[in-house]
Amino acid sequence: MVYPPRKSPEKIVSSDDAASLSADEPIPLVIVEGFLGGALGAALWGSFEDHLNAGRSLNGRKRRRSIFPSVGPVSSLHDRACELYYCLVGGTVDYGEKHSRNHKHNRYGRVHAKGLFPQWSREYPLHFLGHSVGGPTIIKLQTLLKNGHFGPNAHPDMVLSVTSISAPFRGTQVVYTLGERPDAPPAVRPWSVGATISKGVHILAYLAPLLPRFLDVHADARALAYTDASFWSLVQQIRKSDWAEERDATPFDVTFQAADEREAAGEGEVHPRTFYRSYTSSLSSRSVEVGSTSRLASAVSSLRNFISPLRRLSRDMESFDFRTLHPPPSFLDPSFCSSDSGKDSSTPTSRSNRDDPASSEHRINDGVVPLFSQWHPLPCSATRCRHTESQSSVPEVDLLGKWEPKISPPKPMPGIWEVHSIGSDTHHFSVVPFWLSTSRQKGFWNSVGKWLDAIDVPLDSNHIVHG
Repeated sequence: MVYPPRKSPEKIVSSDDAASLSADEPIPLVIVEGFLGGALGAALWGSFEDHLNAGRSLNGRKRRRSIFPSVGPVSSLHDRACELYYCLVGGTVDYGEKHSRNHKHNRYGRVHAKGLFPQWSREYPLHFLGHSVGGPTIIKLQTLLKNGHFGPNAHPDMVLSVTSISAPFRGTQVVYTLGERPDAPPAVRPWSVGATISKGVHILAYLAPLLPRFLDVHADARALAYTDASFWSLVQQIRKSDWAEERDATPFDVTFQAADEREAAGEGEVHPRTFYRSYTSSLSSRSVEVGSTSRLASAVSSLRNFISPLRRLSRDMESFDFRTLHPPPSFLDPSFCSSDSGKDSSTPTSRSNRDDPASSEHRINDGVVPLFSQWHPLPCSATRCRHTESQSSVPEVDLLGKWEPKISPPKPMPGIWEVHSIGSDTHHFSVVPFWLSTSRQKGFWNSVGKWLDAIDVPLDSNHIVHG
């Protein structure tokens, strides 16, 4: 795409910013990292851009650049979205008066003297790709743009496309497995993995002025650093974290209860001029039926599950007792989810009888996120979506890294979720962020690059149509 001439500027762009855009530059791709994603950014993600731009290189076209903004690794979706916006356009992060008052932190965060893409506007839109929590962060950003949180000049058209990878749009049971109480979120069970992570986050926040950038937890608005808080306050937060056991943090936002609240408010509805695609991953079934395979194969499978943390988590997620959730999530039959009187539901348990409110897509998972939650926000009946059932029917994803598809991929359509699998027996980190130069990773980025190019092509002739 060649960006069209600016006719009625919606935001002031300096001559330096305008000059930074060459005439043949394709629309950049913004990478939004997930939970605990640090500032290593491109260094961690490796040479994916070579494969993202494989088609463009073959045709002698300019490469698409990637932008890695830094947002809070454990912050809420709201706070992450605000940080993402101001990291791109520049200025002081504004979390909003009402939000900051409700969640008892400062309204304003850090100052970005110059944004990573200060010309971002309806006439200069961006592509977005989010891994894990990065996916719902982008959806929250588009919601805030729609609701006017960033002022009258901000608009959801500024998000041209959303690509998600293993994103927990509708929540995940892993958060309860790791410490969140299923009957009383955002309360956290003492000495759980989640509680331990929160203690580490508070120590990092306290020492923030002394630490390198990749350990930045973006706690500026919370005044948790030693320059703003006493050592005794740190001790108190380590004993019981106000941040971790509050609704303004990532762990609560990936609960089923929080996802239901967002959906009830209309968050996640598709925007008619944005292109959406999600990539899902799932590990193989947790168990092997007796007699279905050799004892050796069964033993190898059991050993692999034991030594792999993701596979162990996957097994725990598959056996999670959804009846312990209170209130029961909207995707379950509530008649199955009422706890017995006197039963302690503070700790997730496994299924104990045949009355199971969850279906297979609620239990199949990639070690972190259940399959149904990776599809898109909202149930299929309440949104527009098109699912590709198997990897073989996605011709544009060539796992051998070949560029030419056997048949032409379908034309991208705005306002509808295109749901694709990245392959069988794949986990939460199979393609991103850790670059291992596998054929699957190369094929995945080839697919993303071709999809973004297909979106850009109509804009070359039609520009951006504002309704």
